[in-house]
Amino acid sequence: MKRLAFYLSLALVVLALASCKGEGKSLITPASSGRPYEILVVADDNCWMSPDSALFHVLDTDVPGLPQPERSFRISRVRTAYYDRTMRLFRNIIMVDINPQLYTQVKFKYSRDVYASPQMIMVIQAPNQEEFANYVSQNGNVIIDFFTRAEMNREIKTLEKKHNQTISAKVGSLFDCDIWMPVEMESYKEGKDFFWSSTNLNDMNFVMYTFPFRDENTFTKAYFIHKRDSVMKVNIPGEREGMYMETADSAFVEVRNIAVKGDYAFEARGLWEMKNDAMGGPFVSHMRVDRANARVVVVEGFVYNPGKLKRDQIRRLNAALYTLKLPSEQAVSELPVDSTLTEEKVEHKAEQTSNK
Repeated sequence: MKRLAFYLSLALVVLALASCKGEGKSLITPASSGRPYEILVVADDNCWMSPDSALFHVLDTDVPGLPQPERSFRISRVRTAYYDRTMRLFRNIIMVDINPQLYTQVKFKYSRDVYASPQMIMVIQAPNQEEFANYVSQNGNVIIDFFTRAEMNREIKTLEKKHNQTISAKVGSLFDCDIWMPVEMESYKEGKDFFWSSTNLNDMNFVMYTFPFRDENTFTKAYFIHKRDSVMKVNIPGEREGMYMETADSAFVEVRNIAVKGDYAFEARGLWEMKNDAMGGPFVSHMRVDRANARVVVVEGFVYNPGKLKRDQIRRLNAALYTLKLPSEQAVSELPVDSTLTEEKVEHKAEQTSNK
């Protein structure tokens, strides 16, 4: 009887777990497989090995702002017939469905946490290979941004659970703000309206500084570089006199307007170097307006990792920059990293791009 009671109790626990929902999914959903920024493509040979290879060329694009070529994603491909139970556990999946009997136009669809968690599945439906290739080529940035932002939100979720409390406290006392940075960034330095933290190896670095808001001309490439170089020259000197950090080549700095938590922000990506030294690497910066205090707040991540790949490190730092909480804001555990492309808008964004 005791054994029967035990199995009945166990069955009730399993049923209770299966009935509990978190974001509409079962609590016993298995963990997804694969590494960050790895995508499994489910496509037959006629599509994947076609002369245009449109989807491969989109996913094989280099990440901007890095000193050496690094691909946006690690790519794996499986034929539709071999897409089994194990393959369905991948964290990022693109399924290609080309069928002239079912579809008259190309469409994107997506679903989240279907077979595992966290997981994002994009389905691309098309009536034929030619229309599929044209559509994917035209909407390559939509596909890249969609999965990049999915991975960034996963990193933000991780940071929410475990981030460097010392950095949060320092940023709070110096700037009346908050930000979630990786726990391994243990070293730090304070200056006037300036804060710098890094790992003990100095491979990942975070910088924050503020200055009074002038006017809308503040948010230009030229002004950003001028301000950045002046701040870094004072606060990040080299080992000898005449050495200091500066922007490597302004011509290769890429800037764009983005949205963070529904508000305007200015993003810049490029390369930094140490004047009169051989040190250098990539950086990404966000400039935002703190209207309550009439100031501009700049947060930046930069990487120094000579001879090694830097893609994943700069992406981790970029995700962390989106967690900046200004004095008038509330912390958000998951955000549409760029409000021009939330997951819910991906299909609409693709249609807009195709109609241009």
